[in-house]
Amino acid sequence: MYAYSASIVNNIVGQEVTTRLVLAMVTTCLDYCNSLLAGIPQSTWEPLQRVQNCAARLILNLRQWDHVTPALQQLHWLPIQARVQFKLCTIMYGIHSSQCPAYLSDAVQSVASTSTREGLRSAATTNYVGLTPRLQSKFGERAFSHAGLVAWNRLPESIRQVHTQTR
Repeated sequence: MYAYSASIVNNIVGQEVTTRLVLAMVTTCLDYCNSLLAGIPQSTWEPLQRVQNCAARLILNLRQWDHVTPALQQLHWLPIQARVQFKLCTIMYGIHSSQCPAYLSDAVQSVASTSTREGLRSAATTNYVGLTPRLQSKFGERAFSHAGLVAWNRLPESIRQVHTQTR
């Protein structure tokens, strides 16, 4: 049933229109506020990943039992979990390069600007620390002030030091 309906959609409107429709109606919903999904259990990721897999199959006119990983690579799509980590790192880069609203930059603090670490080697890194006390629950680890820091601090130092030119 699925493969038949996908081929009908592609035959009627064409692959370019199908791609635009999927990008407009599916991927925007998957990406909207997806940084709030940081730290959710694997059982919650799976339905979202299945939606993305179906969207890739629809665009590329694949059958239901075809492997979807090469399709995601061909479309240059990150899996859902990686998309969330990418979004967190993008927001943290905005904080690092002073291109974000003040309410975001107020939630974190650079290790270099921490007065207790000014003479330490860690002060020379681009790591960030949270301004909230140590968390006691998994729910608290989902907050941006924690999840964003963890995602950013896990990046290699060479990536964190890259600067882009703004117009």
